[in-house]
Amino acid sequence: MTDIILHRVLPISKRLISERVQSGETVVDATAGNGNDTLFLAELVGENGRVIAFDIQQKALDATKQHLGELAGRTRLILDSHANVREYVDGEIGGAMFNLGYLPYSEDESIITTPSSTIAALDALLGLLKKSGIITITVYDGHDGGSEERDALLAYIRTLHQGDVHAIRYELLNQRRNPPFLIAMEKMRDFTEVRKVADE
Repeated sequence: MTDIILHRVLPISKRLISERVQSGETVVDATAGNGNDTLFLAELVGENGRVIAFDIQQKALDATKQHLGELAGRTRLILDSHANVREYVDGEIGGAMFNLGYLPYSEDESIITTPSSTIAALDALLGLLKKSGIITITVYDGHDGGSEERDALLAYIRTLHQGDVHAIRYELLNQRRNPPFLIAMEKMRDFTEVRKVADE
């Protein structure tokens, strides 16, 4: 039996991040949730690296801290919107991860990521990202508000200058029930503010 090449969305996201993030770097988990990506990033950056993880729900950060165990010392947990990332990160980052939607297994699925905060966070993180760094965004659009966030995000990405950012969309086409899809963005040159296509 051969190894799987066409992985599901989440393994591809981790593979892309692991190919670019180096030990000792600072990285961002923009949506800590239950801490799965935070733990992955903490393991990836090693004992000299740093993970800055955001969530707007304290119960998500509590679950993340418990999930991290002894690696919690590598992570700063921020109870705030990822839209305010520049208030907490002022140096270069090696990569960032988003999982959009609501907190998995939450009793309140009305607390969701929003187009305005997601785009604000992404715009800031692109400025902080190192050249050749990767940002991955796993998009869940099957819940109330999900399609609006999806459409706004895709519209924003289409405005970004291809000389600054390369963006791809990865999805499995024969899954049912609104499967998630992945957006991956690679920074192509050093900049602090991304150019828009209309700026040419």
